[in-house]
Amino acid sequence: MPTANIITGLTALLFAGSLQAAETETALIYAGTWLSVVPPLLAIGVALLFRQVIPALFVGLMFGVWLIGDLAWQALWTSPLVTVQKYTVEALADTDHASVIIFSLLIGGLVGISSRNGGMVGVVNLIVNWANTVKRASLATIAMGLSIFFDDYANSLVVGNTMRPVTDKMKISREKLAYLVDSTAAPIASIAFITTWVGFEVGLIDEALRSINHQGDGAYIMFLQSIPYSFYPLFAIALTFYIALTGRDFGPMLTAEQKARSGEINTTEGIGLADDDIQPIENKPHRAVNALIPFGVLIVVVMGGLYVTGLNPELDNQSLKDIIGASDAFKAMLWASIAATIVAVLMSVSQRILSLDDTIEAWYEGMKPMLQAIVILILAWSLAAITDQLETSDYISSLLQDDLSYYWLPVLTFLLAALTAFATGSSWGTMGILIPLIIPITWNVMSAQGVLDVEYLHIIHITIASVLAGAVWGDHCSPISDTTILSSMASGCDHIEHVRTQIPYALYAGGFAILIGIIPTSLGLSPWIALAIGLAAMFAGLRWLGTKV
Repeated sequence: MPTANIITGLTALLFAGSLQAAETETALIYAGTWLSVVPPLLAIGVALLFRQVIPALFVGLMFGVWLIGDLAWQALWTSPLVTVQKYTVEALADTDHASVIIFSLLIGGLVGISSRNGGMVGVVNLIVNWANTVKRASLATIAMGLSIFFDDYANSLVVGNTMRPVTDKMKISREKLAYLVDSTAAPIASIAFITTWVGFEVGLIDEALRSINHQGDGAYIMFLQSIPYSFYPLFAIALTFYIALTGRDFGPMLTAEQKARSGEINTTEGIGLADDDIQPIENKPHRAVNALIPFGVLIVVVMGGLYVTGLNPELDNQSLKDIIGASDAFKAMLWASIAATIVAVLMSVSQRILSLDDTIEAWYEGMKPMLQAIVILILAWSLAAITDQLETSDYISSLLQDDLSYYWLPVLTFLLAALTAFATGSSWGTMGILIPLIIPITWNVMSAQGVLDVEYLHIIHITIASVLAGAVWGDHCSPISDTTILSSMASGCDHIEHVRTQIPYALYAGGFAILIGIIPTSLGLSPWIALAIGLAAMFAGLRWLGTKV
């Protein structure tokens, strides 16, 4: 028998045996043991060590497949094959997962079209004309950051590049511009109703809820209910307003602002608005309606889709909460993204701003930044399936349920998410690793401690918010974060100076998020009261700590 045939036969035999072990429904030797914790911990460890999320997730998946194969040597040999052939394929085959992927791609494409047809620049121009003082220029930067809520990359690139000449004219430091850009981009994208982040976040939450057989509100509703507990993004945005309105700064930012007012602006070479394929076409009008209308359609159709899919004609007196709770969020998001994309295409072509070829090319270019996020999402779904098969959350819960009270889980989750995001520079990667693991652990600990009643459901909401908010917090402090790098480059600011001047502000908002937000609300305080107290305390603290430039 030829050597090639022997190798092929052995490989097929090994692969078949390993795949059969991976697909077994019987009890696994290492399920529910300490080894079941290794796959997610290995993913976190590799991510922290090499600062690369995709290889980290893949390594965690391979070890998980090896465990499912009872640590047999043939299972180790074929683990990369089984990882792709079984777990990633199953993650892609799930209809809800496919909906999230398509939605994310369509939103990315919509951002590309709106950039190329000049709509986003048109929105910016509406605001720029008003910015003729230091305070107004700062507020205009913040307003633009919040108006381009649907994507943090587009936000950083558009706002940084557009406002740089304006802030230079007003003698605002590049460090301040980079801070205002960075502290509105990811925070608003992480909590707004419809963004490139939402499909990613809702997909992860849905997978986690399915692993605990949650029969209550759907993933999108759980995400919406977590927003009032997203203290760091809300406090970070509020702090930008406070600093702009009061004219006060502290730490290294104060020094940078004082130098800028004297005419010494620390500049560096910036980057263009975006790739050439989605820059606005020269000599074509930049109309704000070309962005406002498609994204308005997006929001309206999502709201309408949630209502239509949740309305049950056979039930009387359905409340709006009941309707939204019973809705199909994935279907609504798909309808909205398709409708908004069609509107954007028609508006671009009918006004002869773009040809059909240019529009499709911009659509493709807008999708490209989403590809990495989708790969992370698929691997995260796959890892969640493996940890579910290995009963990882059950094992961790059994260790914690008697020794750690449930109300400490949100703050520990926030700190773990921040550490992971800081070391990896990826808030999306952090969410991909932690959400499928943390939600089941929290649920199991609460179940063991007898607090799964409706009155304690806020703990789940806080935990979800703590992963999202912690990821953004760590991202803001990390010198290797993609959005931090984009913000400094688009603003024409030295990157290290941006990180050095922003960290004190991030720590300031993060400290209030922990002490006044997460811990008190975990103990039962209303999030609205916590937000009111936190916002007032932050303002008072800035008045005491900050100095007018």
